[in-house]
Amino acid sequence: MAEYFNKIAHRYDDWYRTKTGRYVDRTEKWLVFSMLRSRGGRALDLGCGTGNYTLELKERGFDVIGLDASEGMLEVARSKGLECVKGDAYSLPFPDESFDLVLSVTMFEFIHEPEEVVREIHRVLRPGGEVIIGTMNGRSSWFLFKRLKSLFVETAYRYARFYTPGELEKLLRNAGFAEVESAGVIFFPSFWPFLGLAESLDRKCFRRCKSIAAFVAARGRKA
Repeated sequence: MAEYFNKIAHRYDDWYRTKTGRYVDRTEKWLVFSMLRSRGGRALDLGCGTGNYTLELKERGFDVIGLDASEGMLEVARSKGLECVKGDAYSLPFPDESFDLVLSVTMFEFIHEPEEVVREIHRVLRPGGEVIIGTMNGRSSWFLFKRLKSLFVETAYRYARFYTPGELEKLLRNAGFAEVESAGVIFFPSFWPFLGLAESLDRKCFRRCKSIAAFVAARGRKA
């Protein structure tokens, strides 16, 4: 997968400047940071890609480092003045209890053994530290559209494994996390033209309609 992301790094970053990309980005960030309890400390952006969330965490006052397996993605992230390292999510290059927060957005879709990665996250978190994992939801209409498109055009979705909110919660609980919760946003396909209506529904339905949301996130705390 790293080779694929090396090829698309600049195109991936450009997507965030499209109309749909801006909507998705601000909506997903609204969800993630509304779930976050921490307001500072040492943070790891796991699967940081081009540094989208790494930069957001830095701007919010976190002492943050990004980690990714794709050198192409990391080159873009470092061009933004971010501290990032190349590494393996299955064997994080950090000592035990190094972070107050581990955030991982749209990385778990591309790993084969998520239980191992969650155990590594638990290891590097300090007691009381938080984890938030965000992924695409395999039961959403957005997912179905993207899966169909990937049959004809090569996209990252061709290689992805998606999760439901319940599956994310189970991953965290099985690794020993407490206070586990989940939520979701984005309820219409990417071609939906009425973004104002979409955002209104996102803010109202992010908990009770999470099972059909395109983007889902789960949070837990290390006891």
